[in-house]
Amino acid sequence: MIYSMTGYATAAAELDGGSLSVELRSVNHRYLDLQLRLPDELRGQEAALREAISAQISRGKVECRVNHTPRQTAQHPARLNPEVLRQLAQWRAQIRAVLPEAGELSVIDVLRWNGALESPDTDGDRLRATLQSLLQQGLQEFSAARQREGEKLADFLRQRVAQIESLRAGVAPRIPGAIAAYEEKLRQRLQEALGSNDDERVRQEITLYASKIDVDEELSRLSAHLAEVRRTLEKGGRTGKRLDFLMQELHREANTLGAKSADAEVAQCAMEIKLLIEQMREQVQNIE
Repeated sequence: MIYSMTGYATAAAELDGGSLSVELRSVNHRYLDLQLRLPDELRGQEAALREAISAQISRGKVECRVNHTPRQTAQHPARLNPEVLRQLAQWRAQIRAVLPEAGELSVIDVLRWNGALESPDTDGDRLRATLQSLLQQGLQEFSAARQREGEKLADFLRQRVAQIESLRAGVAPRIPGAIAAYEEKLRQRLQEALGSNDDERVRQEITLYASKIDVDEELSRLSAHLAEVRRTLEKGGRTGKRLDFLMQELHREANTLGAKSADAEVAQCAMEIKLLIEQMREQVQNIE
């Protein structure tokens, strides 16, 4: 399968003490750039989340956002987090030792402190287990979305490959006609300038011209690179970097083909090939 680096997925669950959701989104990037947004009560799960995400995604700028909204009811009232309170007390002592005139935290200040209030599920095993389950669910949806987008990109590339192959097939048959036209033009010029058709000189000029516009090598390499693009797409997997390299090689051959253009139609064909390759290169940047 071909995977796009662009994707989005979300998963959510309701708990006795509130709601929990996981949101994943990504865009293209040269390597894996993973950013996690976690509530304070789930900071301890960051390493596990990073490991799980990195196991399935190799490239892209990925953002994972976890939202936990505690539900405060008579049956499940919020409670103070003793760990946060101890930390605040420790900080207070350290600050007062250096800055005796520093103001005191009010009760309201403490209650507003991030993580000071927690629901019954905040530090429970169930909350952590639910988070892991939601992450796996989100990653499955995320992978499916990236796969669907990747298949669209692969189809786009296959269409452009077919178009380039069609254009390429039309170049070679035009070379003999271009050589014949050049020979006739050269004979006319020699006749006008010297009053004769110097066959030896004409043959030398034709040989030199033919070598300059010979594009057999470029067409062969172009064909080989296109075949490799097809093979890479069929193989699937993490192909983005290889496809990007092949786009560079295709562009190099198209440039040479354009430089050796024997007539206006060959030049136009080379230009169209370059445009198609540029379209492919833009889309390849989104493939993992």
